[in-house]
Amino acid sequence: MGGEGCTYTEAVTDIRWLDATEMTAWRAFLSTSHLLERRIEEQLKAAAGLTHPQYEIMVRLADAPGRQMRMTELARGVVVSKSALTYQITQLEKAGLVERATCPSDDRGVLAVITEAGMRCLERVAPGHVEVVRAYLIDRLSRDELHTMTAAMQKTEQALRSV
Repeated sequence: MGGEGCTYTEAVTDIRWLDATEMTAWRAFLSTSHLLERRIEEQLKAAAGLTHPQYEIMVRLADAPGRQMRMTELARGVVVSKSALTYQITQLEKAGLVERATCPSDDRGVLAVITEAGMRCLERVAPGHVEVVRAYLIDRLSRDELHTMTAAMQKTEQALRSV
C-alpha cells in the first residue's frame, strides 16, 4: 500500500496526524464554511434564483472596468474551472443578466459583460446577501479576529494558488 517493502501500518504511522487543537480547528472550519455557504445559497435562491457562484461572477463583473472581464481572468477570480464558468455564464445569459462579447484586442478572447438587467438584479439582491454575511460572520467577530482570519485565509489561498 505504501510502496515496496512498506506495510500499511508503517505507511499510516508516517502520517503527521492532526492533534486535538488542529482537529478542532479543522472541524470548526468545515462545519462553519458549509453552514455559511448553505445560508448564502438559500438567500440568493430566494431573492433572485441565483447560485452563490453566479452572484460572485456578477459582483466581479460589476466591479470590473467597463463591467466586463475576460473569461479566463474571471475563472481565476471566482476559482472555478473554465468549463464550470462557461456553464454559469450560459445560465446567466439565459436569464439576461450577463452576455458574452469578443475581446477587441484578441479575436480569440471572450469577454463576459454584465447587462443592465444584471446590474439591477445585483442592486436588488446585494443588501440581503450582505445581511447574511454580516449576521453569520462579520458581526460575530472583533476587528482583531477579522484581521487574524484574513491573514490566515490569505496565507492558505496563496499556498493553494501556487500549486
